[in-house]
Amino acid sequence: MRRLAAGVRRRLERGPASGTWRVECIEVEAEVCEPLTWLAAQTSPAKLYWHGRGEEEVLAGTGVADLIAGTGAAALDQVQGRLDRLTSSRVRYVGGLRFESLQPANPEWEAFGAARFVLPRVELRRAGGRARLAANLVLPRDAREVERVVAEIEGIRWPDATRSAALPLPVARTDAPGPEGWRQSIKAALHAFESTDLQKVVLARRARYEFDEPLDPFALTRRLEAATPACFHFLVQPVPGVAFVGASPERLFRRDGTALRSEAVAGTRPRGQSDAADAQLRDELRMSDKDQREHGFVREQIRNVLTPFSETLDVESEASDMVLARGRHLYSGITATLKSDVRSLDLLRALHPTPAVGGTPTDAARAMIRTAEPFDRGWYAGPVGWVGKDAAEFAVGIRSGLVQEGATPSLALYSGAGIVRGSEAGAEWAEIEHKISDFARVLGLDA
Repeated sequence: MRRLAAGVRRRLERGPASGTWRVECIEVEAEVCEPLTWLAAQTSPAKLYWHGRGEEEVLAGTGVADLIAGTGAAALDQVQGRLDRLTSSRVRYVGGLRFESLQPANPEWEAFGAARFVLPRVELRRAGGRARLAANLVLPRDAREVERVVAEIEGIRWPDATRSAALPLPVARTDAPGPEGWRQSIKAALHAFESTDLQKVVLARRARYEFDEPLDPFALTRRLEAATPACFHFLVQPVPGVAFVGASPERLFRRDGTALRSEAVAGTRPRGQSDAADAQLRDELRMSDKDQREHGFVREQIRNVLTPFSETLDVESEASDMVLARGRHLYSGITATLKSDVRSLDLLRALHPTPAVGGTPTDAARAMIRTAEPFDRGWYAGPVGWVGKDAAEFAVGIRSGLVQEGATPSLALYSGAGIVRGSEAGAEWAEIEHKISDFARVLGLDA
């Protein structure tokens, strides 16, 4: 830590304390440790964690070198302004958006804002058997506050060992909506399919668990990651006492230069208890007209959205299996070569929300969601990820939960189901129960 702090001091004292806005990064080799354990040990109120699906590198960030927050459109414009001035491809702003960025947030989501993107003051990046610690400096501003910035670096703590914090068992659960409210919502959706141009709507439920003692979001994320290896894993803590955590199976997009990857993920079945049962559920999903139609809406809208941005675009015409530890989905891969002037945040604006979390047509589906769901989605089903100078990756913030301390510690789990013609309330309820089961199992419960 002393080497990093000394390097930061030398750079800031060299100045200048005026001039063009820019970001510089001071980086040193670090002792290899478990990133979530390292993150939990830090005293800064703002903390971030990101581990991309199938990626070797893990990012843990603490503190705030630069923060952009506000309404969705305004914040994205500000982020783009920062990106346009970056010179290093290493710099990443980490954050996300509310599902409905123009709707006011309920109190439990206020700390996250409509949009929030953070350049962490200090990052731990681990890949394989190596780790690096980096300090992000925003010049010339930080050169005018040398002692404060150096103190932030010197305040970084190194954990003695991996924490094995026990997770408390919940003492109560409340569902919103409950079974009767859910049946009424499905009934309303089915009626809308017959009387309007609505073709699909994704309706969600919230299962809120209460505890007698605080739930450690870092221990929860660590166990969730171990239970869901084929997912994107993230933790966003804007202030102490509240954190958004998730294990999402769904990529919104990954962009590297002009190369783009996206995917359609819709249609769900659990895994079977035996090879024969698993194969039967796989075939049932592949042959399901309802699931294939639900999946097709997602695939075609992503195709339509990406076409104007692309020099070439390849969309798999037949869905394959995405096999997870405890479930499977219909999956269609999508790749593109982007036009040279396409910016990552233009893609973010255009792709969110996909029909996998909203519906078709988008505006009609969002209107029904606002009417039918008796809670604020917050960042659930919004994009979560990172963006840099010439690369970006965002997951869809599903299979996620909001951890709160407060007088009554709680974990609110959110999950949804795609409703189309032929959907049945009981089957869709059961699908959502299965989707939240990864969290429930981590808590020692049966979903």
